[in-house]
Amino acid sequence: MKLAPEGAPQMIVCTAVLGAAIWGASVWFWPAVIPLALVWGWSIAFFRDPNREAVFDADTLCSPADGRVTDITPVEFDAIGGPALRVGIFLSLFNVHINRSPCRGTVRSTHYRPGKFLPAMKPEAADQNESNTLVIDTESPIPGPIGVRQITGMAARRIVCHAREGTPLSTGERFGLIKFGSRTELIVPHVEGTEVLVEIGDKVRAGITPVVRQPIHAHEKPAPDDVAPPVAGDVISM
Repeated sequence: MKLAPEGAPQMIVCTAVLGAAIWGASVWFWPAVIPLALVWGWSIAFFRDPNREAVFDADTLCSPADGRVTDITPVEFDAIGGPALRVGIFLSLFNVHINRSPCRGTVRSTHYRPGKFLPAMKPEAADQNESNTLVIDTESPIPGPIGVRQITGMAARRIVCHAREGTPLSTGERFGLIKFGSRTELIVPHVEGTEVLVEIGDKVRAGITPVVRQPIHAHEKPAPDDVAPPVAGDVISM
């Protein structure tokens, strides 16, 4: 199983602490070994980073995160400069927490905002919690720009984002993660013909599940967009 290197400090600490606890339990109270081992296994599995490959039509945006769709809401998004649509995705402690680009494009900007740590499943977390927002200038024929917002939750206290201004991204390309339960949002221009392909309550997978289809001009010739290898970058520490 491939693991996200960004989780190395947490995995080392969990292994040391739980390893000592498991050793002690094996000596003094062996039935406690099983739950402690399960907790250790979960702490390692949380940072799993599965390979994802999919092909999408040029008018389709994929999910930026694994999780469950909690809200589909009309919003105002300054970078878009007009009506926008937000698809909110809640990531539980058992979901893969890798974030991926929903389309091909170039990062226009990233913006970190300090804030609270409300439960990530609540829509108001979008406005009040600590977050990091990417604005991506999409490649034609998808209307743009779009936004992807990484939001902390009650347990999530660290956002990792490798993308910087000018970073090119391909559909499904890995750009960061949120450590422990969190929320990710996809924000797209709400134009005539915008079609949301998921419903509230649906489970989605980053880089795999199509989420939004946008209208394209008749003269455009859509071509499938395939996955590019990940890019390296730095960590935004929160």
